[in-house]
Amino acid sequence: MAWASYQRSRNPYYQGPVSDNFDGLRFSDGRPVTKGFGDFLRWQAERGGRERFPEHYPAPPQDKPPQRIEGVRVAHIGHASFLHQIGGLNILVDPVLSERASPFSFFGPKRVNAPGIAFADLPKIDVVLVTHNHYDHLDVETLGRLHRRDDPRMIMPLGNDAIVREAVPDVRAEAHDWGTRLQLSETVSTTLVPSYHWSARGAMDRRMALWCSFILEGGGKRIFHIGDTGYHDGSLYERLGREHGPFDLALLPIGAYEPRWFMQDNHMNPAEAVKVMLALRAEQALGHHWGTFQLTDEGIERPLAALAAAMVDAGLPEERFRPMRPGLSWTA
Repeated sequence: MAWASYQRSRNPYYQGPVSDNFDGLRFSDGRPVTKGFGDFLRWQAERGGRERFPEHYPAPPQDKPPQRIEGVRVAHIGHASFLHQIGGLNILVDPVLSERASPFSFFGPKRVNAPGIAFADLPKIDVVLVTHNHYDHLDVETLGRLHRRDDPRMIMPLGNDAIVREAVPDVRAEAHDWGTRLQLSETVSTTLVPSYHWSARGAMDRRMALWCSFILEGGGKRIFHIGDTGYHDGSLYERLGREHGPFDLALLPIGAYEPRWFMQDNHMNPAEAVKVMLALRAEQALGHHWGTFQLTDEGIERPLAALAAAMVDAGLPEERFRPMRPGLSWTA
């Protein structure tokens, strides 16, 4: 067997031609990989300064969204999960309604507040978008429940469809590369674009499925939705802002960023999120990826204080970048 064919056979999720972001085995966002398993072990060994989340962190009352709207409404379910109601469509991004963000029901990060929308209160879902395969973003239990109830179209970056189909065999899952633009209806579209991140479901499959952000257009608005990203030098978001902006709304992660020596490549902090908002030329930003699952070392409200300070430093009004909590919504 030729070496290239042998390499491709070792990827359990995706077999495709070599490209700018795929070497035949692994995907890349163009940055060198600077952290490995040894760095992870060092982080775990040095976690004496970790600020533990409380057992329960109260959230606003659960949202009860309308069945459909022709404009734009965005509701936070918790962590990185959102319901976008755009131009008559109901779109879920990274829906995780399980008790834990983990491959196990008995171990792993446990939610400290209930989903901001109860499953029974979700309207009929037309489309599910998945940004990448980490367990706090791709929850096959929730995807299976949605499939059995609504049979939505599920869109994700390359390789992730194999993960979903293994758990939910008859799901309507499709996978696409960066730069792909898809019509979701006559008036609503989405485009997959890069982010600075990575993927893995276990120890042996790092970067074997692609990751992405989504641009949503419809209801007279343009929305940029990031599930996870590092900041790097900011050039990616400067380019995406020029090519696709300006945006009416950006959904940006603001949590899971400490310790910086380990997390900065793949998780931006609130100050960097403000820079990304400005680079994208977004009129409004909503902060997520905090306050539901403890993944890293910062305390549960540290992102709030850091975001407020970053907005002051940037000379911007605090209402332009709202830190979301489960149950809160934004309406255009």
